[in-house]
Amino acid sequence: MDDVVQVVTTIDSEDSAVDLVRTAVGRRLAACGQVDGPVTSAYWWDGAVETATERRVTFKTVAARTDELQTWLAEAHPYEVPEVLVSPVSDGNPDYLAWIRAEVGDPSPR
Repeated sequence: MDDVVQVVTTIDSEDSAVDLVRTAVGRRLAACGQVDGPVTSAYWWDGAVETATERRVTFKTVAARTDELQTWLAEAHPYEVPEVLVSPVSDGNPDYLAWIRAEVGDPSPR
């Protein structure tokens, strides 16, 4: 099952988050994506602790698409250093996982 992954990023507005999701899904880089938030983030930046209100975006895709998704996110994302975390999905509804694979055109066996 570990060929299915979740890719998470954060971004500064709901409109930008929805745009990331719609574009990634439209390009078949992800089968779907959800926007959560707002969330409050605190982090070190330029030698100081910053606080920001952000939206969390979670993409569902396959490991074979993560490099392409990460490359696209680096180009499309407005942050200088966007958060991009990839987590394997160890188990889930087999029909849902098959749907993810089918939607992103995963070449691996189902």
